[in-house]
Amino acid sequence: MPLLEVSAVRARYGAIEALKGVSLTVDEGEVVTLIGSNGAGKSTTLRSIAGLTPASAGRITYDGEDITGVPADEIVTRGIALSPEGRRCFARMSVRENLDLGAYRRRDAASVASDMERVFSLFPRLKERAGQKAGTMSGGEQQMLAIGRALMASPRLLLLDEPSLGIAPVLVDRIYETIGEIHRSGVAILLVEQNASRALDAAGRGYVLETGRVVLADDTASLRNDPRVREAYLGA
Repeated sequence: MPLLEVSAVRARYGAIEALKGVSLTVDEGEVVTLIGSNGAGKSTTLRSIAGLTPASAGRITYDGEDITGVPADEIVTRGIALSPEGRRCFARMSVRENLDLGAYRRRDAASVASDMERVFSLFPRLKERAGQKAGTMSGGEQQMLAIGRALMASPRLLLLDEPSLGIAPVLVDRIYETIGEIHRSGVAILLVEQNASRALDAAGRGYVLETGRVVLADDTASLRNDPRVREAYLGA
């Protein structure tokens, strides 16, 4: 049984149908990527899984339970956390306060403290800036904070939306090194990434979305060699 199964999910923004029957799976502990052009439905897929853009049809199953229509805060409690596109850090709050918010549904103080230290070990720069207001940090540092905040929910499944967007290349390298460390710790990852080459390097399987539909699904080595993917997303 997959850890996550999305079955024929549709989602709307008013009159616009952004997802038109998306289906995908993520197994325990694996990295899966969604690639596609802007407006393909990648972020909406993550938002539907996280309960932020409720599915208008279809089914989302997590750990064997139907979570379609479950409120977003309850989905976090069940073990799914989203690091959103654009980072969405609380600019006037400190790094530590942002991280504390990631654990707001948890009551296990000792484990929360342990996870805080884990985040600081993954992102030493956040520890150096624990008292600094998030809005004064660079885009790359804020991306580290967004991922760290999601990890503070202690997820089994981490949804990563555009972690390299608008970030200096040297920090992109560091963030992807850390994504690898998170994966090796046993956390499953569903990755949305505009940089298709980077995404295919990081994941074991992938789905290609076009206008709200999955048009290709395969292991990432096969996707990388597919002429359609090479022409549309890899510049080859």
